[in-house]
Order: sequence, then structure tokens, then C-alpha cells
Amino acid sequence: MSSLIKEKIAKIIDQTNVNPRATKKDIKKLCDEVKKYGFGGICIRPEWVSFVKKEIKAFDAKIVVLVDEPIGDSSHEKRLVICKKIKRDGGDHIDIVNSIPDVKHGRWNKVLKDLKPICRVLPTKVIIGSGFLTDEEIVKACQIAKKAGAFCVKTATSKDPLEHRELKEKFYHLRLMKKSAPGLLVKASGKIKTLKDLKDAVKAGANIVGTSSGVKIMKEALK
Repeated sequence: MSSLIKEKIAKIIDQTNVNPRATKKDIKKLCDEVKKYGFGGICIRPEWVSFVKKEIKAFDAKIVVLVDEPIGDSSHEKRLVICKKIKRDGGDHIDIVNSIPDVKHGRWNKVLKDLKPICRVLPTKVIIGSGFLTDEEIVKACQIAKKAGAFCVKTATSKDPLEHRELKEKFYHLRLMKKSAPGLLVKASGKIKTLKDLKDAVKAGANIVGTSSGVKIMKEALK
């Protein structure tokens, strides 16, 4: 595999550790992996932003921060405060979970009102929680994310029911999301653990892949 192709694969990946029990040693290891392989992003929880900023300041990986897992049910005020602190601490992108309860109850105006100010804080990926949703809700959630000013929609987190289903269902959701909001990027996450999984996700429409298996994938690509 050519070095150009390997670099392209690395740039697709947001190398991820959002385990609430992660230690400083774990996050330092994650930073070292990003520096070694040139991943496009590093996805972490909000409490690690300042530390990661110092660790990778000489590199161009985006600091991507997960907000309000698992179902986005914190108050709007709390979500906005968290996002503003992420910006102050040096974060680059917000990966925020949509309010799944509001989506499931069809409160679309409330969803839009919540997301708009957040999308103005930093470039935002909206995690729609596709495993909780019907096809119609997936379409609408993507459209609302676009209207709110997000630049990307993301399938789910590891707490989503989709995590326990077959990859082919995830790829179906990716295709549906890509079709639903033209112009938005699409991020796949969860269960993508091999080079083949990544290639299949990209084929289905993913522009970004969030995974904790980036090193394994790159080792496959480097063979």
C-alpha cells in the first residue's frame, strides 16, 4: 500500500478513548498513538482537553470532544456551558449527542433550538443516536443538524443499541444519513475494528471513522 493511501487512511480516523475510567496514562498513550500514526483526530472526554492540547500542540490532529453521552438529556444550559469550556480549553470539534428523548417525542423545534447555539461555539458533529431511531427519525435528525449549522452527523456512541447489531445495519444507516443531508460530512463510530471495516464504512458514505482500534487498522495498512 502506498504511503499516500496510508496517510489518507490515518486522516480519516478519530483515534478514540472516551472511557470515563481512563487515566492520564491512558490518555497519554492515546496522544502518543496520534503522534506516531498521524491520525486526523483524537476523540476524548471534556476533562482531558487541556492535557491533550499540551501533548499534541505541535501536531495537526483535531481535538474532538464527546459531550452528553449516552442520550443527550442534560439541560441546554449545561450542554452549552460544557461546550464553551471545551473551546476555552483548546478543543477543536464538538461531538454532541442529540437529545434522544426530544427526538423520540418529535420535539424537533426544541432539538433545533438546542443545537443552534452549540454549533456556533465550535465546529460540531451531531451524534444522532441512529440505533435508537426509525429511518424517518434518522432522516429528520440529519436535516435538523444541517439546519442548526453542524458540519457533520455521526451515527452513535458505544452506548447506542446499534453497537450490539451487525455492521451491515450501521452501513445502512451511513448510506441513509449521507442521502438525508447533502453537504454534511458523515462520521461512523463503534465496531469498526479492522481495515476492511473502515473501507466498508467509507464505501457506505463515512468521511470520518471514530474508533479505538486505529493502531490495529494502521498496522494492517502498513503490511
